[in-house]
Amino acid sequence: MAKLSPVSWAELVRRLHALEFEGPYQGGKHPYMVRGNMVLTIPNPHRREISIDPLSRILKRAEITRKEGLEYAE
Repeated sequence: MAKLSPVSWAELVRRLHALEFEGPYQGGKHPYMVRGNMVLTIPNPHRREISIDPLSRILKRAEITRKEGLEYAE
């Protein structure tokens, strides 16, 4: 099984766009993206990379399998 690797904030947004999420929009303390009736809060863009642990939590909340998340890594 392939492994997730850390990604930049811009890369996360690009991958989510590929999975039909819209945004990011600013709301409260954190930006968010939307797909249908799902609202997904994402980390602030000021950090260098989004590490594996938060990335896997984002994928889980977005109901994206690891395989789907990795397909867009290439």
